[in-house]
Amino acid sequence: MIKPNIKNLEELVLSGYKSKSIKEELSDNLSKLIKSGKPTFSNIYGYENTVIPDLERAILSKHNINLLGLRGQAKTRLARKMVDLLDEWIPVISGTEINDDPLSPISSKGKQIIKENGKKTKVNWIHRSERFYEKLATPDVTVSDLIGDIDPIKAASLKLSYSDENVIHFGMIPRANRCIFVINELPDLQARIQVSLFSILEEKEIQIRGFKLRIPLDIQFVFTANPEDYTNRGSIVTPLKDRIGSQIITHYPYTLNIAKKITQQEADTSNENIHVPELARDLIEEINFSARRSEYVDYKSGVSARLSITAFENLISTVKRRMLINSEEKSLVRLSDFSGIIPAINGKIELVYEGEEQGADQISFQLIDDGVKSIFLKYFPEISKLEKPNEETPYDSLLNWFIQNDNEVFIGDEFTDKEYKKVIDEINELNNLIERYCKNIEIKDHYFIKEILLWGLTSFKKLTKNRMHDGIEFKDSLGSYLRNLN
Repeated sequence: MIKPNIKNLEELVLSGYKSKSIKEELSDNLSKLIKSGKPTFSNIYGYENTVIPDLERAILSKHNINLLGLRGQAKTRLARKMVDLLDEWIPVISGTEINDDPLSPISSKGKQIIKENGKKTKVNWIHRSERFYEKLATPDVTVSDLIGDIDPIKAASLKLSYSDENVIHFGMIPRANRCIFVINELPDLQARIQVSLFSILEEKEIQIRGFKLRIPLDIQFVFTANPEDYTNRGSIVTPLKDRIGSQIITHYPYTLNIAKKITQQEADTSNENIHVPELARDLIEEINFSARRSEYVDYKSGVSARLSITAFENLISTVKRRMLINSEEKSLVRLSDFSGIIPAINGKIELVYEGEEQGADQISFQLIDDGVKSIFLKYFPEISKLEKPNEETPYDSLLNWFIQNDNEVFIGDEFTDKEYKKVIDEINELNNLIERYCKNIEIKDHYFIKEILLWGLTSFKKLTKNRMHDGIEFKDSLGSYLRNLN
């Protein structure tokens, strides 16, 4: 990150520097990167064969880009990654507001500085990390914010006409000259504001208060948006959409392993003294997948990858809190700890009417149940396919343990590790099923898979699970029903 030592226009010319547009920079640097065989958008998982090739083609075509997809699909992250494709340093005329190229100034102020100072014009250098501008589209955004407005005080003090470029206070877009400019959630921008972008994209002109200024801005635009049909807040006006070179559709992770990679990369946790079973990581993602399939969750709004990230962070915090309460130095994630992730789920799902009637907490707990059922079926046979008249199933011994002894199992949220293991170890019948079906599961993860087995049986109505204020209770469903009748 060594800054060039060139300080004026004369030295810049002698160095052999040649001006390039930002789209040429991106295209040339991307071409070199692809040719070298190195990854172009590192640490972006799940897009290697879909979104990234489309994005590369758009950059090579020197297009402005619209990333279209539901929330939590790394649209803004992709845009920010494009900064790495810029030249490390570019020269600008010292004293200009819009990053004027010393060899090709576009503002009247830049041209005036060159005219007055000639070869001695001072040159500054800006790093590529400073060449990224971002604006969230909201209904209160104005043309003045994005394009600029006339400064009457400046006009009066300089005794200039309002039509003179020198009295303009430039907005964000002109100040982002030779930079990447991202407008997030473009449909939320009012139609009249979107219209103001037409001439910039097509003719490289800006209009302020009716005065047309020919300033050939050099900007790489990246827009992000939710699909038009998926939002009631607004839409991209058709003429603007027509002027955006490439529209790229993003998507959620297709596989569990990719989703786990994203969560592991993004989750902010420190868990050196907490053992996290791989099954717990799987379950976090299965809950997210269940939310996207759920009839109670509005699929049009999507379910962000941030659900998995914040849920995992809450899961680790649940264990940390228990360790602090019990003065324990080490512990492991339990399935019962997943009750602690419900607040993370609540904030990431939009419910349809039927879901609102049941309540966010109830739907979130049901999503955990659905995730557990998915994990259960990966290791244990489905009960409904085993049940035949006069034939035993592998689960009969375990179910009889609950029925014959009138047993109930309570796992407290704040049980010590010793208390927790003692409760699980009392159910000897679990061991036979684990040994039979879970040979690839590490021994230290057996307690977690045993809980999966108990929860899974409740999903098939073979056991009853009751969520208490301080823990979870498992008991025989049929026996409990009959006792209640008596």
